[in-house]
Amino acid sequence: MIDRRPSAIAQCRGTADVIQAVRFATALDLPVSIRGGGHNVAGHAACDSGIMIDLSQMRTVHVDPQKRIAVVEGGATWAEVDRETQAFGLATPGGLISETGVAGLTLSGGFGHLRARHGLTIDNLVAADVVTAEGKLVRTSADENPDLLWALKGGGGNFGVVVRFEFALHPVGPEVLFIAPIYAVEDGPGPIRAWRDYVAQHDEDLAMICEFSTVPEDDDFPREAWGKKVFALVGIATGAPDAAEALAKPLRELGPLVTDFSGRMPYNDIQRLFDAQTPFGEMRCYWKARYLTDLPDEMIDLAMENALRAPSPNTISSLWNMGSAVRSVPPGATAFGDRSMGWMYSADGVWANAADDDANIAWARDSWACAEPFGHEGRAYLNFPGHGEDSALTRAAFGENYDRLARIKAQYDPGNMFRFNQNIEPQ
Repeated sequence: MIDRRPSAIAQCRGTADVIQAVRFATALDLPVSIRGGGHNVAGHAACDSGIMIDLSQMRTVHVDPQKRIAVVEGGATWAEVDRETQAFGLATPGGLISETGVAGLTLSGGFGHLRARHGLTIDNLVAADVVTAEGKLVRTSADENPDLLWALKGGGGNFGVVVRFEFALHPVGPEVLFIAPIYAVEDGPGPIRAWRDYVAQHDEDLAMICEFSTVPEDDDFPREAWGKKVFALVGIATGAPDAAEALAKPLRELGPLVTDFSGRMPYNDIQRLFDAQTPFGEMRCYWKARYLTDLPDEMIDLAMENALRAPSPNTISSLWNMGSAVRSVPPGATAFGDRSMGWMYSADGVWANAADDDANIAWARDSWACAEPFGHEGRAYLNFPGHGEDSALTRAAFGENYDRLARIKAQYDPGNMFRFNQNIEPQ
């Protein structure tokens, strides 16, 4: 869906290449777009008539198991991070699709399976190396340029090219319990309402997604369920096996099941399970998400109605709970801002043919708009930004933190070189 033509693409192999590319763009007064994993459906990685800095050859991950730190280059994907960290039984909160780039997911927040105990990805970012618009390498941590680290924790790709991230690691796996009972939409919202109440009572242990989808013609599913609208209650339990099984058991007994994929699995395998839903570069996508203050019955009913009228069988939509560790971070601690919302709703249009663009984009926009009465102060998750067409959404998403971000932007990128994102204009 994205067809943009940069004037040049700099395929960087290291930090020196990135510095040279930025200085080249400065000399020609050209803007810069940054490609990390290339996963964002808004196409921010590519620009027209500018310089595209491609980090896909900078993918090294180094793990210090004693310090529990992972040093990750800016072009790495979560598959590479998980492979290296799991060699030591460690992990940091990443995304749900292994092909997602570390950089893009991190800089706008980072929701994943581990958020209940360990927070968002940004809550585990302890340091970074950034090439600024001046072509200078800047180190940021709690002790060095802390304003920049604060801005990177949710402020998007506005402040420079992050060539290296440092993440805190936590003991995880290698096996954990994958929770995935699947219920039919036609059987009603009862299981979702029970799930909502249960995870609210256990949100220090359970970060989950209620994901609506259409059953594919796949022998992993009962043949009589093919083509049906269903919802899966998806998450992981990382504790001791017996305790994890006991925690998950009530969620697997909420009504008649279509099937149940729950079971103990390697953490790395779970991190790859959703890759097939959006195979890289093969589908057309338009995604929108908004935060919800609460999840009343009316919002659950609306989510089910929206799922039923999705025009594509590849489309998914989801309800996410925040988790205790996410909500415990004060509003001013990160650029991400206020965490008092309890839930998130995403409408992820996925389809195959260009002729169906209008219908699928309209469905995602309408599903998102219908949820506005349940929204949390107009705020949205900027990793699911549609195609980035709504600049007002950026200001609303950051709330009271926006002005501080604009001042930091002016310090590190006064000419707005890095503007192919949910842009914060320098103040």
